[in-house]
Amino acid sequence: MPYRDFPQDGDRSIPLYLQIYRRFREAITLGRLHPGDRIPSVRGLAGEMHVARGTVEAAYQLLISEGYLLTRGPAGTVVSPQLPLRPVQNAPVRHPAPPESPLRPRPAVPPLPLQLGLPALDAFPRKLWTRLAGNRLRRPGVENLVYPDPCGYAPLRSAIAAYLGISRGILCGPEQVFICAGYPAALGLICRCLMTPGDHCWFEDPGYPFARDVLTAAGATLVPVPVDGMGLNVATARTLADDARFALVTPSHQSPLGVALSLPRRLALLEWANSRQSYIIEDDYDSEYRYQGRPLPALKSLDDGGRVLYAGTFSKVLYPGLRLAYLVVPAGLVARFAEDCERLANHCPELLQGTVSDFIEQGHFSRHLKKMRHLYALRRRYLEDAIQTICPRYLRIEPQAGGIQLLAWLKPGADDGALADDALSSGLAVQALSRWRLAANVEPGLLMGFTNIASPEQAEQICRTLLLSLSDSRPKQHPECK
Repeated sequence: MPYRDFPQDGDRSIPLYLQIYRRFREAITLGRLHPGDRIPSVRGLAGEMHVARGTVEAAYQLLISEGYLLTRGPAGTVVSPQLPLRPVQNAPVRHPAPPESPLRPRPAVPPLPLQLGLPALDAFPRKLWTRLAGNRLRRPGVENLVYPDPCGYAPLRSAIAAYLGISRGILCGPEQVFICAGYPAALGLICRCLMTPGDHCWFEDPGYPFARDVLTAAGATLVPVPVDGMGLNVATARTLADDARFALVTPSHQSPLGVALSLPRRLALLEWANSRQSYIIEDDYDSEYRYQGRPLPALKSLDDGGRVLYAGTFSKVLYPGLRLAYLVVPAGLVARFAEDCERLANHCPELLQGTVSDFIEQGHFSRHLKKMRHLYALRRRYLEDAIQTICPRYLRIEPQAGGIQLLAWLKPGADDGALADDALSSGLAVQALSRWRLAANVEPGLLMGFTNIASPEQAEQICRTLLLSLSDSRPKQHPECK
């Protein structure tokens, strides 16, 4: 059977090796490939499909581990003779899988090198955390055994309000702080309380795919707004949809380009929101990690008209398994949000909320952030130095003031999606910049998390593995790699 056009999944966010795996599995299940049929060699199929050999090898290994294929040494690889024959007419109907976001949460498995969105898991103070949680569990009384406050644990809300006043310049009361089960839950709460299906929402382009998915599922009509060196282009946004109901922005460290929203544009954005009675959703996901000077003040700190909803998370500063985020709403919206929380609760265990509260109030949080800033600056340098030493022909890095990920630019015309797929088949979880865009014509690039790179030697090993994908790229897609 012909294999040249074998992978046909339209969603480029699905790794290529998984597309090949699914097509082989479907062909075997539907009876197009029979037990004992010989399949092409790794080299042969890679050459026919114009993909990296590692991509085909990863698909074959997955099929072998699940019993679909059997290796016979020099005789090649065949469909397992032990599989029962299944007539085509009895085959189940194949339903297309829903598209996957590049950052969709995965099952609890060890993170891959360069994976985005993770803090340094090896540097998390587990002993201290265990002690604080244990102290919580040993407290007498029944207060910890009853239903928790649906708006969030009161001492944690107070601790967050105090922290934001000092570190982010946000003056708010504890009643304005709502605890949510992760950033998607905070976005969902906003959508339930304020959004009507069909509302237009300015969305940074390129921008965070997970937020895009949540807003789209809630019925928002996204308006892609280009981002340049000064952040979201407010003037362009107003020409595209001046009557938009919302704007979602990452002003301190734009995701994924890393630029900061300039002060003139911050003021222009606030002026637009006040004049149109629209809302700005500020995603302040990693502002704590700025390596040059102090963290920038939050956009919310300039909000005199009550138009900014500020979202923060503990996933990037503590660990993602907490599933704890917080939302600061304008004072005039507190009653509306509290009513919605009363109906649906926040799904956050009070034990975890109380442990985070103790972590902040006892001073551990500020010390942890200071330690992580130093550590991340060091680990980012490990990766930058390794890239400049091993991959300078293919990757270009522009220094950024902060963040926990690195953006490496490819040469014009490169297919960053194919490169990301090839790298994933080699065990590297890089992300293609093109998969973060809606309409913008962005240059190709690769996004890499550096927080879990523990040594220069590890960074060099990772870059040597990445170099194999870069140098093995197809000439017709990557003329610069010839």
